[in-house]
Amino acid sequence: MTRLTDGPKHRKTAGKTARRAAGFTLCLLLAAWCAVLCAACGRQQADADGDVYLIYYVNNEETKTGAREYVTRTEDMALLIEELLGQLAEVPSKFEYEAPLAGNFALLGYTVDNGQLVMNFDTAYREMDSVKEVLTRAAVVRTLTQIPGVDYVSFTVQGEVLTDGGGMAVGAMSADSFIENAGSEINSYEKVNLLLYFADEDGGALVEENRSDVVYSSNISLEKLVVEKLVAGPVSENAYPVVDPSTQILGVNVKDGICYVNFDETFLNQIYDTSAEVTIYAITNSLVELPNINKVQITVNGDTNYSYREKISLNEVFERNLDLLAAPEEE
Repeated sequence: MTRLTDGPKHRKTAGKTARRAAGFTLCLLLAAWCAVLCAACGRQQADADGDVYLIYYVNNEETKTGAREYVTRTEDMALLIEELLGQLAEVPSKFEYEAPLAGNFALLGYTVDNGQLVMNFDTAYREMDSVKEVLTRAAVVRTLTQIPGVDYVSFTVQGEVLTDGGGMAVGAMSADSFIENAGSEINSYEKVNLLLYFADEDGGALVEENRSDVVYSSNISLEKLVVEKLVAGPVSENAYPVVDPSTQILGVNVKDGICYVNFDETFLNQIYDTSAEVTIYAITNSLVELPNINKVQITVNGDTNYSYREKISLNEVFERNLDLLAAPEEE
């Protein structure tokens, strides 16, 4: 029997196979090492990027706001406010935009309390054109409410609450307070008829107050307008206020037919001789008069865990109640 031996041809084939295996192994090692390096680089890049914020500006035509991305690794709220305020005052590289805080007015200072940032300006702020003023507010509020812990922004001038062109207090603003309607100015004004409810002279019943041709800025929603009018108080002689006028409106939003009204803690102080039911249902009935609202949820600093005047739990969602209407006077 002839025994086969490892001839030259067989040794050549085996060597080629071994080299291929070694090369394949080397490729696998290199691929694995590259993957490790890429992952490390990716983590380093992610760490270097930080958080992205939008800095809003006013366009040169003063018809709308625009924004650019700004990346920062600052997380402390106080430092982040200072940093973004600096960006709002810095003239952008694109000449078609204006920095909202680079005008001829000065920011005198600011405070933060319970999620509300109050900015105090000098009297030169009032000298701005009304259109540009609204756009400036929109840019500032939209920028600063991105900061965790800043839910609302309020403007004051020399410590006094800012008012709009109609003399109405502007109050606390969120990003949702500004709506830029296509084809119209951001601060266009409209007229509306409102049916509001206040207290009677004894404070134990509701009376209606019809407001016709109420002029308001389209930048605020009708539901917020209603709440502002309720806090401001009635104008007719037979109606009496139901809410402390110093109460701050922290937010008014509607979702699925429910209007969520958020007051500060001043709402819990009752300075008028009015029953708890009259106050709650003056608010509720006034809002439910709007076609998009069926129910009302009232909160204090965003919390429903309160009992209003130790009688009515704010955990409830309130519906229209006309049983409290005062009987019509006999002629």
